[in-house]
Formats: sequence, C-alpha cells, structure tokens
Amino acid sequence: MPEPSVSIEPLQYRAGEVKLSGFVARGDGPVGARPGVVVVHDAWGVGENVKMRARMLAELGFVALVADLYGDGNAPRVVDDARAKVGYFKSNIDVLRRRIIAALEALTAQADVDGARLAAIGYCFGGTTVLELARAGADCAAIVSFHGLLTTSKPATARSVKSKLLVCTGAEDPMVPFEDVAAFQQEMRAAEADCQTIIYSGAQHGFANPFSSKVPGISHNVDADRRSWAAMRAHFAEAFS
Repeated sequence: MPEPSVSIEPLQYRAGEVKLSGFVARGDGPVGARPGVVVVHDAWGVGENVKMRARMLAELGFVALVADLYGDGNAPRVVDDARAKVGYFKSNIDVLRRRIIAALEALTAQADVDGARLAAIGYCFGGTTVLELARAGADCAAIVSFHGLLTTSKPATARSVKSKLLVCTGAEDPMVPFEDVAAFQQEMRAAEADCQTIIYSGAQHGFANPFSSKVPGISHNVDADRRSWAAMRAHFAEAFS
C-alpha cells in the first residue's frame, strides 16, 4: 500500500503577548476527529528532527503540532545562546509551562483533533518541557520524554499529574545521571503518577535524534531510537484505548 500523503502547514499562535510559529502535520486519512500530539524541539529550536517526527506521526493517523517555545526569530545560533535560553526557562518554570500549554491549546483548537485523545512528546529540552506540562496537571492522555532532563524547581504534587508518562533515557547520558533518574522516580511515586521509565544501555544524550551534534556525550543511537519510538506507540495505544 502507498504511504499516506502528509501536509505540513505553518501555524501562528500565542502565549500571552508572545508570537509563536509552529507547524501542523496531518495525513490524508479518513475525515474525522483524530488523536493529536504536540512535538517539542530541543535547545536549538524547531529543527529537522521534530519536523520528521511530526510527519511520522501524521503517517500514523495523528495530527501533530510542532511547538515553538522561543518565538519568531529567537532560536539560538551558538552554544552559549542555547544554554542561556534553556537556563532562563529552567529558572522560570511558569513561563515554560505557559508556552507549552499554549501549544497544547493550539492543537486542541484544530477542527480535526479529538480533545479527549491528546499527547505530547519532546526531545532533550523538549523532553524536559513536556514533563513540566505533566507537572502542571494538563489534560493530556499521554506524555513521552526522549532524553530530557528530569530535574525541576517545581516538583509535582500529590495526584497533580493526570497524564500517563513514559520517560526514555540513556544509560550513558552525562546530562541525566542515575541520581536524577532515581529522584524523578521518587517524585512521581510521591505524586502517585502513572509513570514508566526505560533506560537504554549504551545510549547517550540525543539518542533519538539522528541530527544530533557530534560532540562528546551526545550521539544518535539507532537501536535506542527505534525501541523508544516503538515504546511510544505502545504507550499511546494504551493511553488512548
């Protein structure tokens, strides 16, 4: 069978007064309410990996919205700028949460999206971001973090997490040491959250991004990428059933 045709269209939306520029990908399948997924970029802003993932999701029958956390023309160009922007949001969690909630609302506003079947996935900084969406108590059935940082200044409170969570992390990720994984699991246990964590042996930071920078500690891992995507699909199937 031929693969479904996918359209990718720009989408302008706002978080308060901040103008944000994302993309919506959808396939040519049957008309009707479809499950929707927000896809969140890494520290470098909207790039090839999240666009590719949105297309892959659209081919599976989802409506996928590529979120923009930075706003028009504000994506970093050099490492120091990327670190500064991530640092700003990590120090201003409420601002970050408003940005990702705005993306979820923009997805929900799409006429062909089923508001009862919503999900969010993110890579690196995006993985960190979708976990903040969960901690904020968003009405999102499923959330998946791919090699995101797990620490936060505003931990989840008891029964505040409404989403089923899947955290995919690398055993050799220098940015997510085992003590952070253990602390995150304790946080989710205290919050009584439905959360599973998968640790991929041999995988470093960026394992699910074939466009990752080739620097020490960051590398694409074909097996971990394939396995984590399969785990995401199973996670969605359970959450949307």
